[in-house]
Amino acid sequence: MRSGAQAYALIPAPTGAQTIRDYRIGPLDTLQISVFQEPDISSTGTVVDAAGNISMPLIGRIKATDQTATELADHLAAKLAERFYVDPQVTVTVLSSVAQRVTVQGEVEEPGIYPISGPTTLLDAVALAKGETENAALREAIVIRYVDGERMGAVFDLKAIRRGDAADPAILARDVIILGHSNSKRIWHDVLRAAPLLNVFTQF
Repeated sequence: MRSGAQAYALIPAPTGAQTIRDYRIGPLDTLQISVFQEPDISSTGTVVDAAGNISMPLIGRIKATDQTATELADHLAAKLAERFYVDPQVTVTVLSSVAQRVTVQGEVEEPGIYPISGPTTLLDAVALAKGETENAALREAIVIRYVDGERMGAVFDLKAIRRGDAADPAILARDVIILGHSNSKRIWHDVLRAAPLLNVFTQF
């Protein structure tokens, strides 16, 4: 599990259109595929099937998931260039996305799976889950992400982010955010709840 500078090396703060650029196509996404000056093999409304594949004239079925739009366009261009066209110009646009969701778990008010649209940060994701509980360990906000098929994790300090002492990292589709539990906070809140009954805070 990475923390500090290593955490931000894995999951950096957003820079411009980083979140959109890095989005990876998922099952049931709808794509527009344009081949320059070739309307017969271009398409609008190509749906990625549940297995992660699309079908395209001349090429047939091809895997689309876990690629960015640019990567898929390059892949399709390479396939067309193998047998059919000289230097084909292919553009892929994600028209709608079912896969743009994040999971927020742990010490948040409403854990669950939430849709995201456009650039999203860690604080945004926690807010989608209605914020942290009173027992949350704000210095133990974990973000789990698959990078090149490998499950990676990084720990961030929400207190430092809110103070402006640390950057707010960018969250991508299919990230998992887990807010840790603070035993010391739980014990303190239990004491406060019991205080009226135990008469802990008596006047001298």
